Amino acid sequence: MFALVDCNNFYASCQRVFDPKLQHRPIVVLSNNDGCVIARSNEAKALGVAMGAPAFQFEKLFEEKGIAVFSSNYALYGDMSNRVMNTLADFTPDIQVYSIDEAFLKLYGFDHFDLTRYGQQMHRWVKQCTGIPISVGIAPTKALSKVANKIAKKFPDRTGNAYVIDTKDKAEKALRWTQIGDVWGIGRRYADKLQRLGVHNAWQFTQMPDEWVQNNMSIVGLRLKRDLSGLATLDFEDIKPKKNISTTRSFEGMVKEYDYLRERVATFSYACAEKLRNQNSNCNLVTVFLNTNRFRQDLAAYNPCLTVATGFPTSSAMDINGFAQKALKLIYKEGYHYKKAGVIISAISPNESRQLNMFWGEDPRQMDLMRTMDKINRSIGSTKVMLAAQDLGRKWKMKQERLSPHYTTRWPDIITVKS
Repeated sequence: MFALVDCNNFYASCQRVFDPKLQHRPIVVLSNNDGCVIARSNEAKALGVAMGAPAFQFEKLFEEKGIAVFSSNYALYGDMSNRVMNTLADFTPDIQVYSIDEAFLKLYGFDHFDLTRYGQQMHRWVKQCTGIPISVGIAPTKALSKVANKIAKKFPDRTGNAYVIDTKDKAEKALRWTQIGDVWGIGRRYADKLQRLGVHNAWQFTQMPDEWVQNNMSIVGLRLKRDLSGLATLDFEDIKPKKNISTTRSFEGMVKEYDYLRERVATFSYACAEKLRNQNSNCNLVTVFLNTNRFRQDLAAYNPCLTVATGFPTSSAMDINGFAQKALKLIYKEGYHYKKAGVIISAISPNESRQLNMFWGEDPRQMDLMRTMDKINRSIGSTKVMLAAQDLGRKWKMKQERLSPHYTTRWPDIITVKS
């Protein structure tokens, strides 16, 4: 059996853990630079706050309805996620962290356990240890455990925050209840296509011919269909390296100066290279883009993008920045007001399958330098050693006017209890 554990309204719940006054109050969390809504509590959803909505359009509603608005506090959310996952590890040695607020647990050898009570025990223990409420779905396959989790979350009073699919009748009833667009792994394009064929729920999808599913949705769709049918096809996959890595930022104001953009691109390049080295990979393509403000109709629009081939696999920040600067120089035009920029590295391959160039390639001395820089930055601070092209005096600071304290990761922000 598999269990899928999902934290309920995770970002909002993290805020509530340290501020009891927020219980039952609508909460929204904003994206980088306080731009758009990226998380909502159930109370905020009920008030009509849409996911991805520009925050400035809802300011009046926030004030009228007493909605608590927070800037994204990723240091807090990441630490709370680690606490939840470490607590879940008490229930089984086999755990796969799927995202910041989700994890799959293998429950092999639990044949004589009351799994409903076991799931409810998970909910109580995680809530007691971390303050974060969770929902638990348990089923013979990963896809079915996703369905079971939705039921546990939708009907917490009836399920005790844990639901088990352990019979064919339960599976069929759950699949008939699940709309095809809500099935894990089926995106909007496939959902629209299936609905045109009269497939409106997950049960109908499991009745589709294997040949049609494989021909139209590839082997991945066929594996999903079999998993939903109760045939364990999806197991714990190894965490695969990312196919591309990006560092992008919206500027607080609008930027015209080339020197400013050049420094930002250097900083983004270094961040991308660091992520690349952390997964023991190299890239072969470097992309740089610039965006003007699409909401300013009174200003000229210009959104260039250019990809440069490195000619050899590299994870050196010096090389990646060198190619990124060439791209920036080619796409930059004077007179435009730039609102956003970014660097994307792609065509990523692992170190062990590195294909070298006989006449042109990465300077091996750079890798020793990169490893030394990484070691220093990990030990004394992430921005102590940087590229010369970066501005040591400029700290990238996002607009976070509603940032909550870092309750668990900064000594000055730890709550003081007076007794």
